[in-house]
Amino acid sequence: MEFKGVMGGLYKISEWIMRFSVINLLWIICSIPVFFLFFMGLVSLNEHPDALKTMLLPIGALTPFTLFPATTAMFAVARKWVTGEEDVSLLKTFFRGYKENYVQSMIGGIFYVLVFTIISVNYFFYLKQGNSLKILAVLFIAFTIIMIISLFNFFSIIVHLHMKIFQIIKNSVLISIGNPINSIVLLICNGLIVYICVTKFNFFLVVFFMGSIVATFSFWQFNRSFTKLQMKQQELEEKEQQRLAEAEAEAAEAEAEAEAGQDREVDAIEKSDADIVDGNVHKKEENDNNRN
Repeated sequence: MEFKGVMGGLYKISEWIMRFSVINLLWIICSIPVFFLFFMGLVSLNEHPDALKTMLLPIGALTPFTLFPATTAMFAVARKWVTGEEDVSLLKTFFRGYKENYVQSMIGGIFYVLVFTIISVNYFFYLKQGNSLKILAVLFIAFTIIMIISLFNFFSIIVHLHMKIFQIIKNSVLISIGNPINSIVLLICNGLIVYICVTKFNFFLVVFFMGSIVATFSFWQFNRSFTKLQMKQQELEEKEQQRLAEAEAEAAEAEAEAEAGQDREVDAIEKSDADIVDGNVHKKEENDNNRN
């Protein structure tokens, strides 16, 4: 039964609320060790100020094996929504994305955890140095921002394109650097979503909406940029094909002109040979007449 008018609009809104909340809950459930440790660290902050820091090591160790595959699965569902397949089975699509991309997600997770760990260690090291070396800490902040943006592109690429894991990571970073405006928009909008979800409604939005909204917006932004890039590439290919066709036409025309020139030369040679023969015949006839 299909509703129209106001009822149809309310039905659509409730349907999308259900979709976002189901996928977000699946994302949290599949990443529950990471979220549990993070929550325990936050709860213990009043009694133990360093509780969250002590949790960072086990959180980092578990992230590649739980949070990254679950996030990839969430992006797989978001991809279906953005590309027009809104009525797909949520559970089936989520767990298929989880299973099919688990290994690449895990490897990518290990890479990003190591990168962020190295950045953090170097940042705090150079921050404690003299003023001349503190500027390096600022550079590590800029590098951190680039890697965070590339993380969103990483999940979008892994569910949208068939590539090897190192190609995915490389292209994620290159897209982040090569499209600065889109990258800034992506970072600001996702930052606002996370900020609103974390600071409002006592984490209600975090549990039911934050991850799925971020995934959907991130893939929508990536897909828009990727589509534009494909169109530009197609235009370049069409121009290249047109240029090659024109070059082939010019070559064929030049070849035809060369063949026509050769034919004219042959005709001229044949004509001159015929004239010579006629001249010889006339001379022979004249000689015969003189003899007679």
